[in-house]
Amino acid sequence: MTTTPPVGSAETDRSSTRRHVLAWSLFVILGSAGAWFGWMAWDQEYQVDPVTGMEHGPYEAWQVIGCGITLLLIALWTSRSRWWLTVLLLPPSFTVAWSLTAAAEDSTGLWLVGAMLVGIGSTLGTVVVLGITRLTQVIWRQRRSAAAQPEPLPPPRL
Repeated sequence: MTTTPPVGSAETDRSSTRRHVLAWSLFVILGSAGAWFGWMAWDQEYQVDPVTGMEHGPYEAWQVIGCGITLLLIALWTSRSRWWLTVLLLPPSFTVAWSLTAAAEDSTGLWLVGAMLVGIGSTLGTVVVLGITRLTQVIWRQRRSAAAQPEPLPPPRL
């Protein structure tokens, strides 16, 4: 026979916290992997400029911008939450998603170098977003608390 803990107990609070952390973690993991697969992974074809004959690609600028904005929004939204550390799952999940596509198409093994660069770049970007978000929150809280303080009355004139 199982018993359920009373509402408001420490056990209920811990399970609620675990569920929230798991939900935020899944949001970050699926969102960042989805950013790669949704914006970039489907277009692996290089384009040839008919005038110059030069090959470029495989990604268009709008794909890279869309993927970057998606990752930025995930990082911003998550870093504002109470469980802001879950945003640190973004770089490894994005790197794994990138690696799945790159490893399948690379016969040289250089995709490992690319994976390290993607991992380093996404980690640095995530840390910058976290830092700016946390700094903004601290400044905002300080200003709100300062605005809530009543101004002292001037000394009486004699």
